[in-house]
Amino acid sequence: MEKTLVLIVGAGPAGLALAACLTKKSIPFILLEREDCHNSLWKKRAYDRCHLHLAKEFCSLPFKPHEDNAKKYMSKNDFINYVDDYVDHFGIKPRYHHSVEHASFDEVQGKWEIRAMDTLSNVSRVFFSTFLVVATGENGKGVIPDINGVKEFEGDILHSSQYKSGLEYCDKDVLVVGCGNSGMEISLDLANHGANTSIVVRNSFHVVTKDMIWAGMNLMKYFSIKVVDVLISMASNIEFGNLSKYGIHRPDKGPFFLKATTGRSPVIDVGTVAKIREGKIKVRPGISRINKNSVVFQDQIESHFDAIVFATGYKSTVCEWLKDYEYLLKENGFPKNRFPNHWKGKNRLYCAGLARMGLQGVSRDAHAIATDIQATLRSMAYEES
Repeated sequence: MEKTLVLIVGAGPAGLALAACLTKKSIPFILLEREDCHNSLWKKRAYDRCHLHLAKEFCSLPFKPHEDNAKKYMSKNDFINYVDDYVDHFGIKPRYHHSVEHASFDEVQGKWEIRAMDTLSNVSRVFFSTFLVVATGENGKGVIPDINGVKEFEGDILHSSQYKSGLEYCDKDVLVVGCGNSGMEISLDLANHGANTSIVVRNSFHVVTKDMIWAGMNLMKYFSIKVVDVLISMASNIEFGNLSKYGIHRPDKGPFFLKATTGRSPVIDVGTVAKIREGKIKVRPGISRINKNSVVFQDQIESHFDAIVFATGYKSTVCEWLKDYEYLLKENGFPKNRFPNHWKGKNRLYCAGLARMGLQGVSRDAHAIATDIQATLRSMAYEES
C-alpha cells in the first residue's frame, strides 16, 4: 500500500502536462501508465505520415513552447521528440506497466483507493490518494463495428491504430471505413502507395485546409463562432467547390460550432480531395454486409477487397475501472459538462484531456486542475490549523 496526495492515471500528453504543472507547484504525485512508455498513442498507434493538424502555437504543453525553428505543422517524430524532451525537462518519472483495474472513493477515509496491476511482476498494488485525476485520453480502445459478416472476411482487417503505411498494399484493393481525419489521410497514403483505394462516407462533414483552421482559431479571439464559421465556410467553398457530386456533403452547422458542441472535427484536407476528384480514391456509401472476400454496399454494388481498414474511432475504457465515475463522467467515459467546465467532479476527482479540444484543451485542463488542487490543499491546511 502506498499513499500520495495526487494520483494521475495515464502518461499521455494530458497526464504529463498535469505532472509538469504539479511539479512547478511542488505538489507530490504518482503517475501510473499501463504501457512501457509515455505518449504511447503517438509512439505505438500513429501511422507513419501522421502530422499535427494544428499549427505548433496551438500544440504546446504548459511551460514549454515549441522552438522557433520547429516546423509549423510538426511530424509524428518531431512531436514525439518534443514530448520526450518535456518529460526530461521536468524530471517526470511515470510508473510504467501499471494497469489500473479499480478505483473508488472511500467515504470513511475520505480518500481514493486505486488498485493497479504491475504487469511486469504480476503483483497487484494499492494506492490511496487525496486527489484522483483521469488522464487516459480520448483514444482508449479502437472500435471495429459489428458489421454483418465482418468476422468471416478472409482478407486483412485492422483498426487505424494498427495501420502504419500503405507500402505493403501496393496493387491491392483496400477499403477504408470512416471519413474523419484519420480515414481520409490513410486513404491518401494508400493511394500514394499504389493501392486501389475506396473510402466509406456515410456522414456529412466540413472539408478545410490547415491554414483555414489556423485563421479560424486566430479569428476566434476577436469574433463569435457564428461569424468565424461563415468566413471559414466561404473559404472552404472557394477552395473545394461543391463536393456533393463526389459523395461528400457539408453539414448545416458550421465547423467550429460542431467542434465546440459535439467534439466533431472538420476534415483537414492534405491532398485526399484531389485524389477523389481524379478517381484515384473511390467514395462508397455505407456497408450492407461483408462476405469472405468482398463487400456489399448500400447501393447494392459488390466489390472485392484484400483488406479493410477501420478508421472508426475509439471508446473510453475509464468506466470499466473507475467505479464512482458518476461524480464526473457519463457512461461513455467523457465529461458530463461541456468545455471549459468539464474537468472537476465531486470528492476531488478530475479529468484532463477529455474535452475533445486537442492539445490546447489539454494545457488548459492541466493548469486549471493544478491550480484547483493547490487552492484545495491551502484550504485544507487552514481548516486543520
